[in-house]
Amino acid sequence: MSVGTRLYGLAEGVGIAFDAIRGNKVRAGLTILGVAVGVFVVVVMSAAIHGINASVARDFEAAGPTSFFISRFPITFEACDGSDETCKWRRNPRISLEEAGILSRLASIRGVTARLYDQGLVRYKDRSLSSTNIEGYTPNWTDVDGGDIYPGRSFTYAENANAERVVIINDKMAEELFRESDPIDKVVTIRNTPFRVIGVYHYTASFLTGGDRPKAIVPFEASRRHLQGSAEWMDLTIKPRANVSRDEAIDDVTAALRARRGLKPALENNFAVITQDKLFETYNKIFGMFFLVMLVLSAVGLIVGGVGVVAIMMISVTERTREIGVRKALGATRATILWQFLVEAATLTTIGAVAGLIVGGLLTVAIRKLTPIEAAIPPLAIVAALATSAFTGVLFGLLPAARAARLDPVEALRYE
Repeated sequence: MSVGTRLYGLAEGVGIAFDAIRGNKVRAGLTILGVAVGVFVVVVMSAAIHGINASVARDFEAAGPTSFFISRFPITFEACDGSDETCKWRRNPRISLEEAGILSRLASIRGVTARLYDQGLVRYKDRSLSSTNIEGYTPNWTDVDGGDIYPGRSFTYAENANAERVVIINDKMAEELFRESDPIDKVVTIRNTPFRVIGVYHYTASFLTGGDRPKAIVPFEASRRHLQGSAEWMDLTIKPRANVSRDEAIDDVTAALRARRGLKPALENNFAVITQDKLFETYNKIFGMFFLVMLVLSAVGLIVGGVGVVAIMMISVTERTREIGVRKALGATRATILWQFLVEAATLTTIGAVAGLIVGGLLTVAIRKLTPIEAAIPPLAIVAALATSAFTGVLFGLLPAARAARLDPVEALRYE
């Protein structure tokens, strides 16, 4: 078959596909809907995961590529039934400020920041925010953070030591509590305790930082003394010196903590060292499950669309039996007939793919504007969606196309 013949057959098949849609609106609509749902799921999930990947990468970059974390509890997916055998980490002692001080004095360590995390009610006059993130940091927290403070400032070492009731609020809290007014030196109540606002914290909302939610940052000692901040979940962020590799710093920190806790060589660590690699591994496990669900939903949609292709193409072959007979009588080969019907089937599914891409693109824009996820459709996802939909059309259209190609021209011409 020549290139010209193929192009003519392609154009003809596309035109016939649109005629079939007009003639069989319900069946064609179900076919297009099935494929559109499958493509829509792929596009939206790909856009969301792409945005979350960018967010995670930015968070890790802000913390520094060599920074790591010390926590009481490890990140694990192991089953825990409440017993000491399966939940060994429950016996781990709390991380203490004394240990943070020991680690900060190591020659390989540039800085150690301790954090307490909690939630509570924040109020200003008649406006209140429930379940607000409240984080207590040691004064050097800005050394390992990617945000900026303006107007205002961070709290000092003296304010932390004296447990001064001062607070830094983020953009979202400033917007919801103070509207257009200047929040600096205003007094808010956190869990019914007055705190004076000394700064506004600006950062790019992201997936790992909890999104664009109101957030209050107070001195570590103020969290402990005035807000009953529990050291149960205290963790440390550790930044090595510029000339020290992360692995060297981890070795020094691990050795210092084991010595401090009197752990013998045969005993396991009773603390967790969490690196960015470990976080990525956990992150990939979580989103691997999402990806699996995405594939299943997409496959269901494409199968529904494929079944519709078989149904509508079989009807099309039956309705056009005499036409096929005439074409064969005039010299059309089996390959020509097969090509025409495959193009028609692929056109149906491609229309569904385009519809799914359009709706998915609109939802992606909404996600980007309404959430901290910088959702964006990767070009590869668009190519994959179109290619998969076309392949679905060819695959499921093969049976009716083969049936049309095998029709005997004499019998076809006699068909009523």
